[in-house]
Amino acid sequence: MKNPIHASLITVDQARAMLKDQREQRDERFPKLSTSGQYILPDYRMTRKREAFKIRRHTFLKKHYRSYVAFDSDNGQTLWIHNFSSLSEACFWLNMGLKPNDTDSASSYKEWKTHHVDELEALKAELRDMNQAKRKPAAPAEPASVITVKKTKRTRK
Repeated sequence: MKNPIHASLITVDQARAMLKDQREQRDERFPKLSTSGQYILPDYRMTRKREAFKIRRHTFLKKHYRSYVAFDSDNGQTLWIHNFSSLSEACFWLNMGLKPNDTDSASSYKEWKTHHVDELEALKAELRDMNQAKRKPAAPAEPASVITVKKTKRTRK
């Protein structure tokens, strides 16, 4: 395979740290991001809000089931962010730099997806493991003791 997927799954805290790092270095001439690479945040959606006479943009991450935010900071200076509705679309954008609807004579989304089936399945398995770890309780809960209470009828006076 000529273009392997280098994306890794991250948590919300890591994504917020990346956004904060980008915000802090917004006014620098040559920013140097602390984390560089390609990342995918599952089950979240990025929204932007303009405030202060539309001068500053504020980026927020909102919980959204089966939605993915792709972060690309491979060059170490710029953080590119996009929302996607599927994991394979996010990986395609990170790998090729194109969105699935973009037209390119060299490659298409369908061809790319058939060539990277094994890598996509490995990433989906990693996502399933992350979700299982979240759902599994940290420590087994002790069974609650059952207390029986005898009910009596109330008589009206």
